[in-house]
Amino acid sequence: MTKETAQASPHASPHVWGVPKGRPEVDPATLEAWERATERLRVVAERDGLSRSEVSRRSDVPLGTLSAWYDGTYAGSIANVTARVVHWLDGLDEQREAAASMPAGPEWVATRTARELWDTLVYAQMMPEIAVVTLGAGMGKTKTARRYVAERPNAFLVTMRPTTSGKHSMLQELALALDVIERNPARLDRAIGMRLQRNGRQTLLIVDEAQNLKDDAADQLRYFHDEYGAGIALIGNDEVASRFGRKDPRKGQAQFHRRVGKRIERLTPHEDDIEALIDAWGIEDAEVRKLLRVIGHKPGALGQVDKSIRLASMFAAGSCEPLSAQHIRSAWKDRAGERL
Repeated sequence: MTKETAQASPHASPHVWGVPKGRPEVDPATLEAWERATERLRVVAERDGLSRSEVSRRSDVPLGTLSAWYDGTYAGSIANVTARVVHWLDGLDEQREAAASMPAGPEWVATRTARELWDTLVYAQMMPEIAVVTLGAGMGKTKTARRYVAERPNAFLVTMRPTTSGKHSMLQELALALDVIERNPARLDRAIGMRLQRNGRQTLLIVDEAQNLKDDAADQLRYFHDEYGAGIALIGNDEVASRFGRKDPRKGQAQFHRRVGKRIERLTPHEDDIEALIDAWGIEDAEVRKLLRVIGHKPGALGQVDKSIRLASMFAAGSCEPLSAQHIRSAWKDRAGERL
């Protein structure tokens, strides 16, 4: 059972479907198609843990119609419902085949930039300090932060967005990320602070997309660092550097600025980063590697390389061919609208 279907139908079991209660009184060809379709549906539903309600929702066949059809008691057109169910099952098979043909690819690659970010997060957590990290789009900052939190105890990751830019909305987002329950808004920052307090342990709060923070929200993070001893890492685009990391802070940022212990600012990838990602994909063809290096220097950097390889690999699998430079060119044209 997949995670998605388990969540969608927590009470589904292999006994929900069973053998149809009866057989419809139809011509032999329609009966044979119905028998094949009901058996096929039963196998899929039991495999994926789908209830009748969930199959009805996904196939867009009304629940009453689906149940009566499956039980062989439907008074309407058995052939029409069979066709609708088979159409949905065929679509499922196509999705599974497409998913199987897609390469898994590396979940995370320890590029030179990723290692620099990792070491900075370790520093911010252990000292503790405030770190400001500015990396260009597609350079792996979010994947590295997620990997770090998954492997390191007492490290937390929260992602900011325009709707969580202010102090109060940021605190609510932090409460969700840190599993803090406090119904009194006046006490929320204290409850979060206690969750972040070191008390003999090293804690780190990583704030991704930190360019979305307003000044009052950033000042609240400074308070968590000062009062509770938590390490803070702000990660984002070049606006993060201009607001929190440059030598001459803008008005109102001096208090935060002087507490920054470490900064990283890199908007383009190292050559080593691109090579490491290509190596992680196991690509040896010289022409393919050359094209991927070109893509790696375009806006989006490593993210562009990764997505292009995935799409090109799907093209190659569809034509039963090894990955080639032409597949990369086709993938890039489809994704970026330009030729390599």
